[in-house]
Amino acid sequence: MNTAATPRDSLIEYPSAFPIKVMGVHVEGFVEAIVEVVLRFDPDFDAASVEKRPSSGGKYMGLTVTVTATSREQLDDLYRSLTSHPMVKVVL
Repeated sequence: MNTAATPRDSLIEYPSAFPIKVMGVHVEGFVEAIVEVVLRFDPDFDAASVEKRPSSGGKYMGLTVTVTATSREQLDDLYRSLTSHPMVKVVL
Protein backbone atom coordinates (compact mmCIF):
# COMPACT_ATOMS: atom_id res chain seq x y z
CA MET A 1 0.00 0.00 0.00
CA ASN A 2 1.41 3.37 -1.01
CA THR A 3 0.93 5.92 1.80
CA ALA A 4 2.88 8.72 0.15
CA ALA A 5 0.74 11.77 -0.46
CA THR A 6 0.43 13.01 -3.99
CA PRO A 7 -0.38 16.64 -4.76
CA ARG A 8 -4.00 15.61 -5.38
CA ASP A 9 -4.19 14.10 -1.88
CA SER A 10 -3.41 17.40 -0.20
CA LEU A 11 -6.25 19.21 1.56
CA ILE A 12 -4.45 22.49 0.94
CA GLU A 13 -4.47 24.31 -2.37
CA TYR A 14 -1.18 26.04 -3.10
CA PRO A 15 -0.43 28.85 -2.81
CA SER A 16 -2.63 29.72 0.17
CA ALA A 17 -2.56 31.63 3.44
CA PHE A 18 -1.69 29.12 6.16
CA PRO A 19 -1.79 30.07 9.87
CA ILE A 20 0.73 28.45 12.22
CA LYS A 21 0.57 28.79 16.00
CA VAL A 22 3.87 28.93 17.88
CA MET A 23 4.18 28.86 21.68
CA GLY A 24 7.26 29.73 23.66
CA VAL A 25 8.47 31.33 26.86
CA HIS A 26 7.70 35.06 26.89
CA VAL A 27 11.22 36.47 26.64
CA GLU A 28 12.74 39.36 24.77
CA GLY A 29 13.63 38.41 21.22
CA PHE A 30 11.10 35.55 20.92
CA VAL A 31 8.93 37.25 18.30
CA GLU A 32 11.96 38.40 16.30
CA ALA A 33 13.48 34.90 16.36
CA ILE A 34 10.28 33.33 15.04
CA VAL A 35 9.92 35.99 12.33
CA GLU A 36 13.52 35.29 11.27
CA VAL A 37 12.74 31.57 10.85
CA VAL A 38 9.50 32.25 8.97
CA LEU A 39 11.20 34.66 6.56
CA ARG A 40 13.59 31.90 5.46
CA PHE A 41 10.59 29.97 4.10
CA ASP A 42 8.31 32.87 3.10
CA PRO A 43 10.44 35.87 2.07
CA ASP A 44 7.31 38.01 1.60
CA PHE A 45 6.05 37.39 5.15
CA ASP A 46 4.95 40.61 6.86
CA ALA A 47 6.35 40.71 10.41
CA ALA A 48 3.68 43.26 11.36
CA SER A 49 1.02 40.57 10.78
CA VAL A 50 2.16 38.41 13.73
CA GLU A 51 -0.67 37.95 16.21
CA LYS A 52 0.58 37.87 19.83
CA ARG A 53 -1.23 36.43 22.85
CA PRO A 54 0.51 36.25 26.22
CA SER A 55 -0.61 33.51 28.60
CA SER A 56 -2.75 34.53 31.57
CA GLY A 57 0.26 34.32 33.88
CA GLY A 58 2.51 36.09 31.39
CA LYS A 59 5.15 33.34 31.33
CA TYR A 60 4.37 32.16 27.80
CA MET A 61 3.65 33.88 24.50
CA GLY A 62 1.47 32.46 21.76
CA LEU A 63 2.07 33.68 18.23
CA THR A 64 0.07 33.13 15.07
CA VAL A 65 2.07 33.59 11.89
CA THR A 66 0.17 33.32 8.61
CA VAL A 67 2.53 32.26 5.84
CA THR A 68 1.97 31.90 2.12
CA ALA A 69 2.16 28.14 1.72
CA THR A 70 3.57 27.16 -1.65
CA SER A 71 4.11 23.41 -1.12
CA ARG A 72 3.86 20.59 1.39
CA GLU A 73 7.68 20.46 1.48
CA GLN A 74 7.87 24.16 2.38
CA LEU A 75 5.42 23.68 5.27
CA ASP A 76 7.18 20.52 6.48
CA ASP A 77 10.56 22.27 6.46
CA LEU A 78 9.12 25.31 8.24
CA TYR A 79 7.52 23.12 10.93
CA ARG A 80 10.81 21.25 11.43
CA SER A 81 12.73 24.53 11.79
CA LEU A 82 10.22 25.95 14.24
CA THR A 83 9.92 22.82 16.40
CA SER A 84 13.70 22.48 16.63
CA HIS A 85 14.20 26.14 17.62
CA PRO A 86 15.41 26.37 21.25
CA MET A 87 12.89 29.12 22.13
CA VAL A 88 9.86 27.17 20.89
CA LYS A 89 7.82 24.85 23.11
CA VAL A 90 4.91 23.91 20.78
CA VAL A 91 3.98 24.39 17.12
CA LEU A 92 0.43 23.77 15.90
